[in-house]
Amino acid sequence: MTKVTRARRQVRLSRALGLALTPKAVKHFEKRPYPPGEHGRARRRTESDYAVRLREKQRLRAQYGLREKQLARAFEEARKTPGLTGEALVENLETRLDALVLRAGFARTILQARQAVVHRHILVDGKIVDRPSAQVKVGQTLQVKPRSQTMVPFQVAAAGAHRDVLPAVPGYLDVQLEKLTAVLTRRPKRAEVPVTCEVQLVVEYYSR
Repeated sequence: MTKVTRARRQVRLSRALGLALTPKAVKHFEKRPYPPGEHGRARRRTESDYAVRLREKQRLRAQYGLREKQLARAFEEARKTPGLTGEALVENLETRLDALVLRAGFARTILQARQAVVHRHILVDGKIVDRPSAQVKVGQTLQVKPRSQTMVPFQVAAAGAHRDVLPAVPGYLDVQLEKLTAVLTRRPKRAEVPVTCEVQLVVEYYSR
């Protein structure tokens, strides 16, 4: 799949889900803030409870760039965690390595963050970790590999070029962007995680 095709798919998905998933999708979404297709401008019919829950689950999945099996597995893990399942689900997703690479500003989109991990550009406590789903623990340090820091995409990131399109750095990360390093200082709390989702609807979807 080419970059252009992938970008178009993200724009189309953004319109279908009602939120911009990438910086490029923001511009298209502002021009056409309605679902794609022939009847996109028409008002939505009254949706069933199932359809509402399904769309909310799809929104969460899209923001983290996950496959269905990955999100379902994450839900099962969250269900075993003490406390509210929905909050645990988002907090666990947020401590994935690819998610924190994005939040730190080392990448512009979740897909770019995942590529950075898979292509072995990211160190966790000085060791290469190439699994995007790896869970980062409190106190661990993320860093772009020194040899990779000379690459243009990371030089752009270090200059702060992504900060205009990303949410503010959340309070659970201590980031030194010019050094392309970040430390997870504590567990995220659902209220401060910058994702758009009614997580209780996601819980209801998987609990049906």
